[in-house]
Amino acid sequence: MKKPELLAPAGDYERAKWAFRYGADAVYLAGPSFGLRANAPNLTMSEIKKIVAEAHAMDKKVYITVNIVLHNEEAGKLHDYLKELDILQVDAIIVSDLYALQLAKKHTNLKVFVSTQASVMNYTAALFWQKLGADRIILARELAKDDIALIKEKTNIELETFIHGAMCTAISGRCVLSNYLTNRDANRGGCSQVCRWQFGLYQGDEKISDNFAFAVKDLIMVDYIKELMTLEIDSVKIEGRMRSIYYLAVVIAIYRRIIDGYYEDDNYQITKEDYLRLQRVANRLTQAQFFASKDQVAYHYYDMMENSNQDFLGVVLGKKDGLIYVEQRNRFRVKDQVSIFGPDRKEQVYTIQKMYDEDGNAITVAPHPQQKVYLDINAIVPVHSILQKLI
Repeated sequence: MKKPELLAPAGDYERAKWAFRYGADAVYLAGPSFGLRANAPNLTMSEIKKIVAEAHAMDKKVYITVNIVLHNEEAGKLHDYLKELDILQVDAIIVSDLYALQLAKKHTNLKVFVSTQASVMNYTAALFWQKLGADRIILARELAKDDIALIKEKTNIELETFIHGAMCTAISGRCVLSNYLTNRDANRGGCSQVCRWQFGLYQGDEKISDNFAFAVKDLIMVDYIKELMTLEIDSVKIEGRMRSIYYLAVVIAIYRRIIDGYYEDDNYQITKEDYLRLQRVANRLTQAQFFASKDQVAYHYYDMMENSNQDFLGVVLGKKDGLIYVEQRNRFRVKDQVSIFGPDRKEQVYTIQKMYDEDGNAITVAPHPQQKVYLDINAIVPVHSILQKLI
């Protein structure tokens, strides 16, 4: 059984640091150009330099997305950008365009990973990309277990697969709905998520529904991590460069525990609490998608709900005079039982005994977003631990 790399998203410099704190072996992120998440903050070149240095000091890796569909105006600017990334010693770039692969291999020392946007769904395609110089294939998300197993058997290139997060309605994300309806090019970073809109559905002239959608349920592979490890997949990937630090911390920490657990003990059992957290941390329905079966109903269609919860209560900023210094995210009060977890600790339950504002005044509730308070909790709680609602 192989222990795969746990690869996490990072929408900005701060989220990259949180991903590493909570157990990611590598992060993927976008620089100022050529990434598919134009609405994420993304990183400047100076921030990429910083996070690469920090990652390498921890023996971790940084991959840069360069996976937009290149038009003529972008292609001419790519050479200089790749040279800059090479100088910064990023560990790999993620591409979907043949020209980007060719350019990187000819003019840089960068490793090149083929994006899921390239829709590699068979071993002959994987071998084709390998012959051109690709170092890793990020498999299409539409593959079943047997498909992945055959590609692994027939190739000797690194393989990466998604294990958690949002899915695209289109094949491997190659969608033009956003282009037509909002004039935002999804394949150049401008997706407006038209698939999640509510539409009127008609049969002839009769309206059947006011809230029809065709969004896909989110991916969750928690029950199949052991099988992916047995298949010797090289890297397992979490989706979500637009997600919060809370989402990253919860999802990364849980998958970190599961991967390490199976690697150390073939009979490892996933806890009920971890199942519940993974279900609650996102605001959409989830399922294993194509890996387990190609026949599952993977769409929302009707009554799609995306209700956010208030599980995320706060972030530990430090400690003073025996009190825990916390920045609030959702309302909590004295006598509440809260769950606290950190980069190197499972959830533990504590009761808030007393609470004080920044001036030292006793208070009973923290109602304001990002309010900073001191908590009297009988625990040693490291910085960057997270308070969350007890489930």
